[in-house]
Amino acid sequence: MGVERKKTYRAVLFASVAGIALILGPAAIATTQKIEEVVVSATKTHQTLKDAPVAASVISANKIGPGGIQNIADLQAMVPNLSVGNQFGVARIFIRGIGMTSIDLGGDGAVAVLEDGAMIARPAAQLLGFYDLSRVEVLRGPQGTTYGRGATAGAINLVTAKPTDYLTGYAHVTAGNYSLFSFEGAVSGPLNDSGTLMGRLATDIQSHGGYGKNLFTGAAIDNQRSQAYRGTLEWKPRSDLDVELVAEYFREHDHNYAFHYFGTTVVPENKLAFNYLPGGQTIFGYYASLGLPPNLRNIYSDQEPINRRENEGITSIVTWTPGALTFTSTTAYRNFQRFNRDDLDAASVNMFGQNNYFEHSETFSQEFTADYEWKKLELLAGAMYFHERLDGEVLVPTTNLAVYFNGLLGTNLPANYFDSMYYRQLGATSTNAYGIYMQGTYKITPKLKVTAGARYNYEHKAGMGSFVFQAEGINVPTDKSRGWGAVTPKFTLQYQPTDNLNFYATVTRGFKSGTINIGSQNPVINPEYVWDYEGGVKVSALNDRLQFDTAAFYYDYKDLQVSFVNANSIVETRNAAAARNYGVEFDVTANPTDALTLNAYGTYLNAKFTNFCTAYYRQGIPPGPVYPACANSPGLVSLKGNTLPNAPDFSFGGGATYTVHLSKLGTAQLHADMTWQDKVYFNEYNNQDAVQGAYALVNALVRFIPAGNDHVSATLWVRNLTDQYALANDIITAPLYGSIRVGSLMPPRTFGVTLGYDF
Repeated sequence: MGVERKKTYRAVLFASVAGIALILGPAAIATTQKIEEVVVSATKTHQTLKDAPVAASVISANKIGPGGIQNIADLQAMVPNLSVGNQFGVARIFIRGIGMTSIDLGGDGAVAVLEDGAMIARPAAQLLGFYDLSRVEVLRGPQGTTYGRGATAGAINLVTAKPTDYLTGYAHVTAGNYSLFSFEGAVSGPLNDSGTLMGRLATDIQSHGGYGKNLFTGAAIDNQRSQAYRGTLEWKPRSDLDVELVAEYFREHDHNYAFHYFGTTVVPENKLAFNYLPGGQTIFGYYASLGLPPNLRNIYSDQEPINRRENEGITSIVTWTPGALTFTSTTAYRNFQRFNRDDLDAASVNMFGQNNYFEHSETFSQEFTADYEWKKLELLAGAMYFHERLDGEVLVPTTNLAVYFNGLLGTNLPANYFDSMYYRQLGATSTNAYGIYMQGTYKITPKLKVTAGARYNYEHKAGMGSFVFQAEGINVPTDKSRGWGAVTPKFTLQYQPTDNLNFYATVTRGFKSGTINIGSQNPVINPEYVWDYEGGVKVSALNDRLQFDTAAFYYDYKDLQVSFVNANSIVETRNAAAARNYGVEFDVTANPTDALTLNAYGTYLNAKFTNFCTAYYRQGIPPGPVYPACANSPGLVSLKGNTLPNAPDFSFGGGATYTVHLSKLGTAQLHADMTWQDKVYFNEYNNQDAVQGAYALVNALVRFIPAGNDHVSATLWVRNLTDQYALANDIITAPLYGSIRVGSLMPPRTFGVTLGYDF
């Protein structure tokens, strides 16, 4: 099938999904069930989803849990233009082609992830599971005015369930394949007679066996053993004052986030480093010796993957509403640490491949916001301070490196010559960020509003540490510091001719702070910026039983922060010159009958580098592409026209939920959904050996509630029904390891039963 024919085929599919959703939406209009009206707190102006002039999605509590949305990666099944993967146990979140591209220690994401409005700074901490949430809010597009740093792609806000002034709670127990067992529960109620003091306790225990196995040792990999606890106190001493205190703890100790070996790139398998020790073999060699095709969910490694992470946090939210003013103070402290170990050589012998990764982050943040309404004017103002102390280490012992050099170069070094040496990045980075912003919305007429705002950001980073690669005679201090200031304005014009029709156009700027990677020889990496030109339409129809949202956008994206492994086997991060992203997306929800809910979304995205000169040590070596040399730097290549990583041209999805009343037996709820994603590249070079082809994921569940006892439920569910094999990430390793491909996989088919009791 030719390229143009493929494009036409995809366009037809895209249009078909939109058409089906719109045709089904108006069907059977004799119903009273309306789409729930949701307030989006992430905008900080507390507008409803249909009235907010922003591309946004809200995932409600009834869609979160076993068989549904269980973590941040699952959001891509319901949110347009959102892509989530992981590397080394770090979340790689992309919205509209902008996201986490750094693979170096201390790299920051481009999507602001928050819990109750307080920032979760470390991308590794963003992989923690969802539990006892009232909703998840996703804002697509730069949020430079209200969020500042790290929101060039958008923002995700997790809203925890709040205490109640009456006794309530739930307990959900799940069992399934891969020895799955989980328990989620909460209890909430008043703590004094007047009901002014309320409390809530919640917990989530997760355990499942390995999705794969280390066939060299027999141990399970990609399993999970985690536990989480959250306590919330809420005090309402009077009607205009609310004080909330949230404390939580998370712990995970398992063999999750294993490096899977996907094959070679430049160096053939029989020339890789593991061949220089007796018994060296990869997963490919293991299966070839059995005459079987490889199952790449398994590994064949002398190193067990190790995953240890803990998170402690406390957040205070004080809300004061004297009349037309709403004043909010959000204070948060987080202490997160993790240790990950994986095998860089991906083989059954230790060829200098033990990769130890340690990260410890302590953060403190304080934000004040004030929202005031007066006649035709609404004012939003805020000020914030954020501090992070980040300590980290990457340690790779160079065990058996001399054996490799002797075999490759013909040297005669003692076999253990480098065994007590190492590659090491060690140090700490301190970040202090400040922001102040003001935004005003004025009603020119009852139907026409104009919003103008701006934020001033200042961020200072100071790094101390050292970079050591003893085999190459490198031992240098990496102390450096720098500060950056940026203004991120916003201008929005909104026209609402009726309560059910909302047009908006926005121009705004996003800012992602500069970076000092821990223990890196890299010079300081400057900030990246994006100008967003966006327009959208939101339509409510059929007595609020159909909601259709669409948006089109154009990004002018400058100074992208991109990481790669250079020819000296050292991670390097640079500011790519420029890119432009444009696209269109839609999201539709319909309640055709009281029993049926339908939803669908579709996206088109074109995200290309417009000017990027960089090193490419694989130039001219198959199977990598050949690039033209840069005009002013013949030693570098031009990636102009390449697609940005994790930016599929097309994606779409849809789902249906149908409720059946089974006479005297009870009620059954049937649900199925499907998402399809076009091909994505995992690096800026667009190598065909670092790509995930188009794929679809299908999920389904059946929930039964017996007659006369709506406190009890039983749910049968399955995720990835067709057992689709798909890469979550694919990294080309250092030349020292033969530039092999390692990465992670999307979960296989999982299924189970959840028994619930709600009171």
